[in-house]
Amino acid sequence: MLGKKTLQILIGIIILLPLWMLLFWSLTPKTKLVAAIIDKTVLTTEGQEHISLNWILNHERLTKTTSKLYQKSNDYFGFFPLEDEKFRLKGLERFSQEQLEKLSADADLTYFTDTYGIYKNEWYTKQNQTERSGIIYGGMSEQDIEFLKLMKAKHKLIVAEFNSIGSPTNEANRNKFENLFSMKWTGWTARYFESLDTTINKELPRWLIKLYKQQHQNKWTFKKSGIAFVKDNEQIVILEDEVHLTNPIPLKYDEVMFT
Repeated sequence: MLGKKTLQILIGIIILLPLWMLLFWSLTPKTKLVAAIIDKTVLTTEGQEHISLNWILNHERLTKTTSKLYQKSNDYFGFFPLEDEKFRLKGLERFSQEQLEKLSADADLTYFTDTYGIYKNEWYTKQNQTERSGIIYGGMSEQDIEFLKLMKAKHKLIVAEFNSIGSPTNEANRNKFENLFSMKWTGWTARYFESLDTTINKELPRWLIKLYKQQHQNKWTFKKSGIAFVKDNEQIVILEDEVHLTNPIPLKYDEVMFT
């Protein structure tokens, strides 16, 4: 058996382990890595859409300068929320060609975390958030496309999330993005809902229900979970669990093949 003194030492080491880990992390050398983060969907200073990227950069000691870590509330381009329903727009739209060129030369990578944007029903909270409303800011702009073009020409790392060229990006900029990266978007997006029952799930978008009814003899008969597909021309397709689906939750390819 362990002696009393040895046991006390072991307990002390375990208790102090988080402190030692923090000390080790703080002494790890920093590496400068300039990331041009674009986030147009920032409702709060928490930066929900890019906070995970900031955590990874800071955890890996990757810094925007030789010493400064990334701050989720400041170190990005896009929509900046202020107090009393005020905001600032600091996206690439304000950049000249020369400024875009300089940014592409300085940046090691760019990450388009979210271009969906901010809508009136989200920002001015008195409005119903399940209804569509006018956009305040969002969509991939001509300056965004030009910046991506410059980054690609310099063989820099480019990361863009799935909705980068979806609504509200206009068709012209979407086509430019597709041509730039040799791809074609089908126009479909989808979302899983735990319940499609309108009497239970009050989070179902009203515009989704309205459009589906307009296209299907004013009927909405779904009660279980399922996936709603929406095309850019507003065509709606609903796949319901146990009716159209054997599993309502999308699975990765390897899970489908080997489970």
